[in-house]
Amino acid sequence: MKGLLIVVGKTTDKRFEAITQEYMERINHYIPFSVEVVQELKNTKGLSQNEQKEREGELILRSLQSGDYVVLLDEHGSERSSTDFAAWMQKKMSAGPKRLVFIVGGPYGFSQSVHQRGNEEVSLSRMTLSHQMVRMFFVEQIYRAMTILNGEPYHHE
Repeated sequence: MKGLLIVVGKTTDKRFEAITQEYMERINHYIPFSVEVVQELKNTKGLSQNEQKEREGELILRSLQSGDYVVLLDEHGSERSSTDFAAWMQKKMSAGPKRLVFIVGGPYGFSQSVHQRGNEEVSLSRMTLSHQMVRMFFVEQIYRAMTILNGEPYHHE
């Protein structure tokens, strides 16, 4: 199984990018995992929030394959502890999807078509986090899950 994180727009803060990249390298010791950046829309002043979500949604959907298990990172999704998330990851890896795809939407969330394509939604927090921080926090949680599953001492209960 391969893991993929799809995000809208580039990270502009090099510190967040460096930390995210470090965790990506760590994750790749366990499973192939990558980040795909969907280009941020330009000239959006004339677009409504829904129009912007629809256009971003079209770009996101182009990145998906038919056998993907798609998880939307959304503040309204289910919350899990790190150990519960690790158990969930193990279950998904055992189920055998070709790719486990996590998606961080644009500033206004996901279009209806992306919601329909998603298999489930997961929340990192009820609090609103910047999209740049979400990337960093989420890849750290993927790494934490891998260390939990491998009985390594990174996570403490």
